[in-house]
Amino acid sequence: MMDHIVDHSIMVSNVALCLCRFLEEKFPEINIQTVRSAALLHDITKTRSFSTGETHSDTGGTLLKSLGYPEIGDIIRQHVILDTNTNSTSISEQEIVNYADKRVLHDQIVSLERRLEYIRVRYGSKPAFRYRVKLMWKNALDLEKKLFEQLPFKPSQLQDLVLPAIKKE
Repeated sequence: MMDHIVDHSIMVSNVALCLCRFLEEKFPEINIQTVRSAALLHDITKTRSFSTGETHSDTGGTLLKSLGYPEIGDIIRQHVILDTNTNSTSISEQEIVNYADKRVLHDQIVSLERRLEYIRVRYGSKPAFRYRVKLMWKNALDLEKKLFEQLPFKPSQLQDLVLPAIKKE
């Protein structure tokens, strides 16, 4: 993995773990170690996708499954677009990693709108990706609403909670 992708993945993991800290009491079924692993590995095949043109979420998921980690592979496969909508009241590991990825631009925590605008400009000009970007945008907005109905803070406060926790470690 390129260094900047490693940095991005570490920050995605930090965001995901922060969300888990606040969600674990209401949703004890969330496996925090699985979230951490999937968040750190979510872009494992992204570097090679630059030259192959492959869909890195699919190839990353396949790679982890082939290594004997099907649950982590499934989360990685869904870190760009979730398989299901977010209507259920439970929160899944897939949703946490998906959302955390949508809040990290390079290695910085940004608003969902800023990250999605970056994705739209970077990938949305290609007709094949335009529909995926629109779907991702709608799903991400729905997911943010669902998550923050369960959290004691607002999306705009996420950075303030993640960064001090990193400095303590």
